[in-house]
Amino acid sequence: MSATTLTPALPELGAVIEETIAPSAAEVDRTGAFPRAEVDALARAGTLGLLSSPEVGGAGGSLADVVMTVESVARADASVAMVLLMHYAAVSVIEAHGPDDVRCAVAAGDHLSTLAFSERGSRSHFWAPVSTATPAGDTVRLDAAKSWVTSAGEADSYVWSSRPLAADGPMTLWLVPAGTDGVAVSGEFDGFGMRGNASRPMSADGAVVGASARLGDDGAGLDVALGTALPTFLVGNAAVSLGLMEALVAEAATHLTSARFEHLGRSLAEQPTSRLAFAALRTRVDQTRAFLTDTVAALGSGREDATLRVLQVKAVAAEAAAEVADGVMRLCGGAAFRKELGIERRYRDALAARVMAPTTEALHDFVGRATLGLPLFGGA
Repeated sequence: MSATTLTPALPELGAVIEETIAPSAAEVDRTGAFPRAEVDALARAGTLGLLSSPEVGGAGGSLADVVMTVESVARADASVAMVLLMHYAAVSVIEAHGPDDVRCAVAAGDHLSTLAFSERGSRSHFWAPVSTATPAGDTVRLDAAKSWVTSAGEADSYVWSSRPLAADGPMTLWLVPAGTDGVAVSGEFDGFGMRGNASRPMSADGAVVGASARLGDDGAGLDVALGTALPTFLVGNAAVSLGLMEALVAEAATHLTSARFEHLGRSLAEQPTSRLAFAALRTRVDQTRAFLTDTVAALGSGREDATLRVLQVKAVAAEAAAEVADGVMRLCGGAAFRKELGIERRYRDALAARVMAPTTEALHDFVGRATLGLPLFGGA
């Protein structure tokens, strides 16, 4: 996974990024509008079906392919990358437990999905939902107040969490189609960063789905999420952070080599203090890439420390991205505050990973529990 490699599973991805996503990134950030044209272009390029099995027409891609894809997209526009990442996290569940018609639609690029886990009542503790699922004859009634759902109102389905119907266990998962009566976007977002991914609250008020909408066994939703969605999300989120860092240091390098002290006849790059600061940032990015690459290798080989690496990787990348973004802003000075350079946009986007559930603090708690022999979700 070098800094320039695109996954061979998606030969048209580079053209989509260069011709469609990158040119519109600043406008997506300015307006906060959902990047529908960009997502449609990704769909036509086969990107939505990256994780879909070849038996339903998909690319049969791996987690390594997800990493390369979302990192490449994030360099151009992190909002689009986050839409794509949340789709992959949902598809991980759908591929394992979803109906064949939806799997085929995803593989064909005709279906965008996302996760609907975070709730107001449990804050960032997605593993402890307070929303309910109630039997209603041959159907199930869902009631919920979801706090943040990426692609809210834009996705074709939602992998939705609730308390179990009757079984023991912390949660059950459902595949809720868009347009289900009683399911609605319940607020707007006009915030600091990641402005173009339609991350908004959603509610379910007496929403009715069929019993067949359940993904996995009743009460087994946490096990399903831990085995499918969470690894994809955590590793992919780290790749989004890495893509942002690569774009930031590239912007910094361009600025340092082009900006000059006219009275000295030298560029900023020729000043030792600037070079030292840039070298530290470049090294931080490369350290993060090495950790992410090792995490993917650990998962791929079934290494004993794979679970630990997955729990660490988002926190490692999120904190590195915040540090690199701040360092690039300082290094480039006043120029970094000009919107046309894209530095301040990426600075804002880079901070978001810290507070996406599971947050850095929650992940550090998991790592501490895992390495000290304590239950991962003890006391949740």
